[in-house]
Amino acid sequence: MKKLFYLLFILISLNLYSQDRITGEIFSSRSEVIAKNGMVATSHPLASQVGIDILKKGGNAIDAAIAANAALGLMEPTGNGIGGDLFAIVWIENEKKLYGLNASGRSPENLTLEYFKENNFKSIPPYGPLPVSVPGCVDGWFELHDKFGKIKMNEILDPTIKYAENGFPVTELVSYYMKNASKNFEDYPNFQETYFINNSTPLKGQIFKNPDLAKTLKIILENGRKGFYEGVIAKTISDFIQEQGGFLSYEDLKNHKSEWIKPVSTNYRGYDVWELPPNGQGIAALQILNLLEGYDIRSMGFGSADYIHHFVEAKKIAFADRAKYYADPDFNDIPVDFLISKEYSNNRRKEINSEKSASNVLPGNIENGDTIYLTTADSEGNMVSLIQSNYRGMGSGMIPTGLGFMLQDRAELFSLDDKHFNVYEPNKRPFHTIIPAFITKDNNPFVSFGLMGGAMQPQGHAQIVINLIDFEMNLQEAGDAPRIRHQSQEQPTGGKMTDGGELALESGINYKEIRELMKRGHKIIYDLGSYGGYQAIMIDYLNKIYYGASESVSYTHLTLPTKA
Repeated sequence: MKKLFYLLFILISLNLYSQDRITGEIFSSRSEVIAKNGMVATSHPLASQVGIDILKKGGNAIDAAIAANAALGLMEPTGNGIGGDLFAIVWIENEKKLYGLNASGRSPENLTLEYFKENNFKSIPPYGPLPVSVPGCVDGWFELHDKFGKIKMNEILDPTIKYAENGFPVTELVSYYMKNASKNFEDYPNFQETYFINNSTPLKGQIFKNPDLAKTLKIILENGRKGFYEGVIAKTISDFIQEQGGFLSYEDLKNHKSEWIKPVSTNYRGYDVWELPPNGQGIAALQILNLLEGYDIRSMGFGSADYIHHFVEAKKIAFADRAKYYADPDFNDIPVDFLISKEYSNNRRKEINSEKSASNVLPGNIENGDTIYLTTADSEGNMVSLIQSNYRGMGSGMIPTGLGFMLQDRAELFSLDDKHFNVYEPNKRPFHTIIPAFITKDNNPFVSFGLMGGAMQPQGHAQIVINLIDFEMNLQEAGDAPRIRHQSQEQPTGGKMTDGGELALESGINYKEIRELMKRGHKIIYDLGSYGGYQAIMIDYLNKIYYGASESVSYTHLTLPTKA
């Protein structure tokens, strides 16, 4: 009986989180970080420190973001690297302006839809040479640096080169994910040579080196952007992929270019929430917020069945549109303005039944995307919201010989339905899950934020905004609060929701509310690790103070510099 009592006590204590905290919500893991002169928030402590060191050297937020991203590609290859794509939203204080960068790559020119049909593919495979699209990350770095950078590129990339040559201790979570990923890649060329230590993926605390990646980064420094997209690196990539039966060519790499685009926004209760338009999925977050703005979310209460139900039903509507319309705008006329308009959301809100979960939702009738996220801020008030990824797992499994990185498998996210907006076509950008976000208030910056996790990202973005504005949580609480993730078969690659999908709820939602959700027809599941990591920086514009927050249930970390 005594043992049983102790067990019950432990279980109850775990369920109560941090109820003995003096301040803050009981689910809050820690206080926000507060700083005056700059901040870097990433998913790895050493990457954060690299970014901080760049700020101390006189670099700005853009320089720090590139440096931190480069370090993450080495230290967290399970989520990103120079074989993947990049998106960013940049606030330039002296211009009072937001810039958007789409640094996503295109499909091979010589690979056609007919190839997949003739070979009886029902979908594009997740691994191997066929899902490889042009990696846009490096070009994105140079676009950011050429437009806004302050210090030289060699200073920015040198820390990562040194870590690649001399090694660094592998974190617990990276070790876990590399071990899991290795099951898919052990038989592919160069995987073991690049990522194994003593015949296995690195264990927690082992010193990992990647001299091949160091050499690749040095070539990029010597030759600039062309060092990656032309010359020996481009030839190595194209030759390797074609040897493996793929189609990515030297010309595909040489012809790649990023695109500066205008972020789009909706106003949510006086705050402007900014996302990038398709081929990403950012506008889904704006659609969810528009739909929910018509309800008194605050009075429903955080974690209530009412709030969760209405959130999920709004998500279903936004994701039905996501499945049909989100694609490369160079190939389709994407009705972005219409989809994020208040008029459209007001009409679609009528479809939400407050007492019953919808089993299926149609897209709107139009009349007229494993990942890392980071954010930086500097003493001048510039801020960067940046997300970068190789997509599924570590990527395609394709590691060009001697280069030290894996190529992305982002082209898996094309549909093979020739009637779909997102159908595979040569030289086309696939639908993308990775999205950065930003909030402004009265034309001043407020929050730069984002999170990881595929289809969780727009759902997570909307929840962060609601937590901050409706539930008045602080920046750390907004990310620590138990999260909602709805999932179904309705995807931009095909499939339809016919059964209402599944609702995953992070630990901390009261079971009384869960029972009520079940009564309304929701299928409740529990899942591990599907809710996404989180980083954010908030600015108190009046006092010129930064607040920082970072995911607490992983290895995420945040540091800040002091004034030199």
